[in-house]
Amino acid sequence: MRPALAEAVAAGERGEVPVGAVVLDEAGEVLAAAGNDRESAADPTGHAEVLALRAAARARGSWRLDGCTLVVTLEPCTMCAGAAVLARVDRIVYGAVDEKGGAVGSLWDVVRDRRLNHRPEVVMGVMAEECAAVLTTFFATRRIR
Repeated sequence: MRPALAEAVAAGERGEVPVGAVVLDEAGEVLAAAGNDRESAADPTGHAEVLALRAAARARGSWRLDGCTLVVTLEPCTMCAGAAVLARVDRIVYGAVDEKGGAVGSLWDVVRDRRLNHRPEVVMGVMAEECAAVLTTFFATRRIR
């Protein structure tokens, strides 16, 4: 989670919502890392998870990321949860719960939907307090203005 947190902090410093993601290979080595880039790229799909999954697929030379783990500081939204399912990651590990838009167990549970042909393992709450603190601090500074 620490590399994902570093990506989140860097994204926040760029004025992005501070969410970071990494994709780990079968050996636990970082295959790809990204932070949110939606604002600066003017891209609605510029979420950390999507960017990290894209980079991991390029690094592997295949869209199939079987054996890989997606680690993200905030529970993925429906788009990102769907992308993880379609990329065939073996597991999703996330920190802070997103009660307003989470799709890996909170508001929705896209990744465990039995109608889909792939269901990754889910590990939630890893370094949850640290992950949530980055977001809380970021939004607190925005509300003051």
